[in-house]
Amino acid sequence: MARPKIGIIYYSMFGNTYKMAKAVCGGVDEAEGEALLYTVPDLLPDSVVNSNESIKKAKEFQSKVKIAKPEDIESLDGIILGSPTRFGNMCAQLRNFMDQTGSQWIKGSLINKPAGVFCCTASLHGGQETTLISMAFTLIHHGAIIIGVPYSIKELAETKTGGTPYGPTAVVGENADQSPAETDLTIARELGKRVTFIAKKLKN
Repeated sequence: MARPKIGIIYYSMFGNTYKMAKAVCGGVDEAEGEALLYTVPDLLPDSVVNSNESIKKAKEFQSKVKIAKPEDIESLDGIILGSPTRFGNMCAQLRNFMDQTGSQWIKGSLINKPAGVFCCTASLHGGQETTLISMAFTLIHHGAIIIGVPYSIKELAETKTGGTPYGPTAVVGENADQSPAETDLTIARELGKRVTFIAKKLKN
């Protein structure tokens, strides 16, 4: 049987959500799925990017990540969305991308496909769960099956900086200069594994 194709579609301004996305990809690979990593088009003016060394550096090490197009989701067996938090919501870049998937909604491209979500926040109570839910609402409208993280994953109870049953999270500081903790990256890998496992079951 062909490996299920799992699309990990994310946006990352300072690189932390990218690190979470890479961990999710690792879980997909471990579960013998095909991880397809995409970022979304940026909305930041070049002047903003070029004036901030941290943003420039993050853009450089993400430069080889494929830019997602709405039609890319049509061939997926599962989808996982990732975003930094913006006032308790997904970021504008990811929202803008998902708002362009009306044709895929009409086609039912994600109906009965497993889906997961993950995010990064500046602080522990900075809107992790509402950001995850904001992404989940959109996926529910697409007919996807939302997959969370069960408490059988021991790191969910051990992490001090994130991790929810709704999806992996990480606290990265007000200046986005704290990398996701290893426990949070482990939870991200477990989400990738679980979405892949369920995608396999649904393909049978």
